[in-house]
Amino acid sequence: METAGAGFDYVIVGAGTAGCLLADRLSENPANKVCIVEAGPRDNYPYIHLPAGYIKTLFNPAYTWQFKTEPSDLIHGRSISTTQGRTLGGSSSINGLVYNRGQAADYNNWAQLGNHGWSYADLLQYFRRTERRIGEADSVYRGRDGSLPVTDIDWRHPLCEAFVRGAQGIGIPYNPDYNGSSQEGVGYYQRVIHRGRRWSSARTFLSNARKRANVTLVVDAQVTRIVFEGRRAVGVTLERPDGSQSTLMARNEVIVSAGAINSPKLLQLSGIGPSELFKSLGIPPVHVLEGVGENLRDHWAIRVVARVKNVATINRLVTGFPLALQALRWAFGFPSVLAVSPSLAHVFWKSDDALSSTDLQLTFTPASYREGVAGLLDSFDGMTCGVWQQRPESVGYVRARSTNAREDPVIQPNYLSAENDRRVIVNGIKLARSLLETEPLRPYFDSRESPGVEINTDAEILDFAKSKGSTVFHLIGSCRMGPAQDARSVVDDRLRVHGVAGLRVIDASIMPSMPSANTMAATYVIAEKGADLILADNNA
Repeated sequence: METAGAGFDYVIVGAGTAGCLLADRLSENPANKVCIVEAGPRDNYPYIHLPAGYIKTLFNPAYTWQFKTEPSDLIHGRSISTTQGRTLGGSSSINGLVYNRGQAADYNNWAQLGNHGWSYADLLQYFRRTERRIGEADSVYRGRDGSLPVTDIDWRHPLCEAFVRGAQGIGIPYNPDYNGSSQEGVGYYQRVIHRGRRWSSARTFLSNARKRANVTLVVDAQVTRIVFEGRRAVGVTLERPDGSQSTLMARNEVIVSAGAINSPKLLQLSGIGPSELFKSLGIPPVHVLEGVGENLRDHWAIRVVARVKNVATINRLVTGFPLALQALRWAFGFPSVLAVSPSLAHVFWKSDDALSSTDLQLTFTPASYREGVAGLLDSFDGMTCGVWQQRPESVGYVRARSTNAREDPVIQPNYLSAENDRRVIVNGIKLARSLLETEPLRPYFDSRESPGVEINTDAEILDFAKSKGSTVFHLIGSCRMGPAQDARSVVDDRLRVHGVAGLRVIDASIMPSMPSANTMAATYVIAEKGADLILADNNA
């Protein structure tokens, strides 16, 4: 086994959403020698950078982890594909491009759980630091000087306009900036698209870091375990596709940014995790932490579809001559369907009028997908309103399946196990149906497609949710942040792994609970704050 010579100050495991930003921030000081390791290939696949290309990348095994959940009776024995990014940029290179911070209360709750410095007031500076907001914005909440461009949709469809008017007609207020003072309302999504291209974490942050002489990038190399001397992390072992292994040493810290599935798996294989798992797999423990892999959460989404008449939807715009026309528009820098996010319009609303804040997120797309699967368009013109509960209470787990680092772990999110999750999703489907049948959409609405006209009672709607629902790929929580006395926590509020030294986890896995949002923006903020914590603790 080959060992790196003098080693590095910091070794980052995972060049994903968080890892790329960390590499950029930590390497700004030329005295810091940084190595970032990615299991997947470089992001040189053209469809990664074309926003509409997510259809080609989301389930492409060359650039994604092809994870599947364990079957569950809660969703009629189904196993769900929940792919994650496996290339430079991680999931920011394959996701739906939506930039959504969530509500201030989400982060205030993190602080109330004992995590000092994680309230919304504490994190606002990091939200502002990351983004380069292009468009109207409140300077109190939005940033103009960051690296990540956050833009408004420039391609509008008549169905989107009608959807927004229809939502207003049933009492949902228009909100021009859900990332500002309030999330509630209807409007258009903001996205990380600029000049027709995706701005992933690799394009935005790693590109800066790679220009520096103090940064080493390693691709196509899977980290198999963390190396410890006693209870201090001092490096990592990695394996190439040909089976060769090497060790990278870290003088200061090893930083795990491998995501909500691979981060807990790596800790477990390295001897940080639940005692029973160690016994069953024969792993020598370095430090027992029962919470590693627990607290897994995800958004469970349902897509409500209607057939459309009197207008061409995306279903028709991406075939034949219309597609060629859209490609030309994109090539010459004009608004094009090839440069939009999959979700165009949003609604943040309540499943119950008695609630003080919203608990539903809805997306609208002037297109429809077969069986509600993103990437496979229907043959007819359709429109889709997706819906999910913003803060799911159902929790699951991630557990290493064997000591083979290349074997996928056991993933069980326990979708819809919480009674409140089932109640909220039923009410959400009812709302989505009503939004597709408002007066402004009447000239275009042809018929209900899914769920059909035969599904009406709460029991029938819930059964539909179990049968046809799926993930939004928002996996979080499996290395929960919390104080040491909380037996479920894995890292402290400085993102240091409890009970050992020289080791942090910095990615979506540390979220104690689900933010009321898509998870990319929150993951960037975790990395921004994490970088500050690392530099402060190492006097760098």
